[in-house]
Amino acid sequence: MKVLMLNGSPHQDGCTNRALEEVAKTLGENGVESEICWVGARPVGGCVACNACAKLGRCAFGDKDGVNEFRAKAAEADGFVFGAPVHYGRAGASLLGFMDRLFYANGRAGEPNVFAYKPAAAVTSARRAGTTSALADIEKYFTISQMPIVSSRYWNMVHGNSAEQVEQDAEGLWTMRQLGRNMAWLLKCIEAGRAAGVELPASEPGVMTNFVR
Repeated sequence: MKVLMLNGSPHQDGCTNRALEEVAKTLGENGVESEICWVGARPVGGCVACNACAKLGRCAFGDKDGVNEFRAKAAEADGFVFGAPVHYGRAGASLLGFMDRLFYANGRAGEPNVFAYKPAAAVTSARRAGTTSALADIEKYFTISQMPIVSSRYWNMVHGNSAEQVEQDAEGLWTMRQLGRNMAWLLKCIEAGRAAGVELPASEPGVMTNFVR
C-alpha cells in the first residue's frame, strides 16, 4: 500500500512539508509506504476551461508543472494527502490551481479515474488563522470524486511560521500522527474488504442539469 502526498507550499521544507513528514513517518510505522511530491516554487496556474483534456485524457498544460506526472503516480497510489499553507484565509493558490487541473482532467478521454474510492486527507498550515476554511477548500475535490475523507482527532492543521516553529506545535504533530494511523487503518480495511469479495459501489449513467435554461 502506498499514500501519495502533495506539498502545495512554495517552500519545499517549510511548515506544510513538516506536517506531511509526520504523517509519512507514522504511515511507515504502520506498514504503509508514502511519497511526498512538491508543487514547486513557481506560480501554478489553474484550469483555463480549454477542454483539451476531453481529447487528450490529460491536462494540456500539465507537463510544464508536474500535474500529469502526479496523475501518473496517482494511478498506482492507494491513498492521498494534499497539504497547503493558508494564504489570505484559504488554501494557497498554487495547490488549488494544481488540483483544479488534476481533478478536471482525471478520467477523461477514456482514461481511468485514478481517484475514485481511494481515501484522501487534507492538511493545512498557518501562522495563526484560516486553517479550517483552507481545509474545506481542499476537501471539496474529494467529495466530488467519490473519495472517502480521512479525519484525525482534531482538524488536520499545524501552526508556525517555519518548520522549526511547527516542532513546538505538539498538538498539531499529534494530530498528524493520528491522521497517519487512521489512514493506515482505513487502507487496511479496504484491502481486507477487497480480499473478502466486497465490490465497489454500483454506478449509474450521469445526469447534468443547469439551474438556468
